[in-house]
Amino acid sequence: MNAAQDNLVRTDSRREFTVMETPTVEDGAAIWRIARDSEVLDLNSSYSYLLWCRDFAATSLVARGPGGEPIAFVTGYARPERPEALVVWQIAVDREHRGRGLAGALLDALTARVSADLGIREIETTVTPGNTASDRLFTAYAARHGARLERTVLFDGGLFPAGADHEPEVLYRIGPLTG
Repeated sequence: MNAAQDNLVRTDSRREFTVMETPTVEDGAAIWRIARDSEVLDLNSSYSYLLWCRDFAATSLVARGPGGEPIAFVTGYARPERPEALVVWQIAVDREHRGRGLAGALLDALTARVSADLGIREIETTVTPGNTASDRLFTAYAARHGARLERTVLFDGGLFPAGADHEPEVLYRIGPLTG
């Protein structure tokens, strides 16, 4: 694959391609909508998605449909205390584009880019026990890349505000990443 093709991914059996690229602030509203419509992600304010697209664009990707509209995204950041670790904050695919491997392709493309550009050598993310789709995504990612996957509870449900009835957030640490 040449450099011009690096941001393309085959997304289904009809041989359609989706462009993956750095998000812009103009993508913030669509990313917020995709997160809202996922019905599993914690929804942040619409303002935070605009900031994310401005301040953490280098560690995030958006996938675009045929008309250039965002159809999926992954957001992340390098941990200040461990700059070799990419924290994957959220990843979501618009409902009509699910089941084509787009989330895995986004994760692969993002980690390839940040490994090369920023020296990232491991991924961290949190998954609640009831989120089987995310568990499968990150477990498959680790297996595909031959990386170790460790799971530990990062935040117990009791740490969240009273009445939040929040499941524990389980830390998935995947690494080392090898190029």
